[in-house]
Amino acid sequence: MNQEKRHKIMTRLRESTSHSDITLDSLSPFEYLIFIILSAQANDISVQKATDRLYIVANTPTDILNLGLEPLKEYIRTIGLFHIKAKNIINTCRILLEKHHGNIPDKRKDLENLPGVGRKTANLVLNTVFGQPTIAVDRHVFRVCNRTRFAIGKNVKIVEKLLLRYVSQSLKLHCHHYLVLHGRYTCMARQPKCNSCIIVDLCEYNNKNNIYYH
Repeated sequence: MNQEKRHKIMTRLRESTSHSDITLDSLSPFEYLIFIILSAQANDISVQKATDRLYIVANTPTDILNLGLEPLKEYIRTIGLFHIKAKNIINTCRILLEKHHGNIPDKRKDLENLPGVGRKTANLVLNTVFGQPTIAVDRHVFRVCNRTRFAIGKNVKIVEKLLLRYVSQSLKLHCHHYLVLHGRYTCMARQPKCNSCIIVDLCEYNNKNNIYYH
């Protein structure tokens, strides 16, 4: 795939994504971090329901530490792996207060030192909260990039490296969100909706013609 195609793909995906789809404008940096930690192996709807309740009573590191581990578990019980996530959140809050004055750090190393925060989460926070040109690669981004031939790689690190090279600076902000939404609702794992895809003429998926009807 050439750069002209890549640029057209990203531009179309951006134009088809409303700002509200990128989400979480109303959240503080801390609330956003906790939301992303809870989102691991869970869907956004379940996380949204849980955090809507939680943030009314506790939405700062101090508040959550004062709330305590067991009450926190009750708020997030409907989310997968809630036992582990609750412990990670409590420990993250403690580190934020002890080492960062309660603020979210803007350095990758500091973010990845927080319990429950890996490279993908760190990239999301750096990009969405701090506007840094990082790109998070989850299963949706990985699938879309490989299937369309936008960025071909055996693992997420390779795909991330290629995306940073291929995506223009002006499109790096929120690039992850554009690709995730496309992967969730159009370029799905089992049966991609090529017949309604806005980038079908640019995509280089080998089996596209078997399911795309002109």
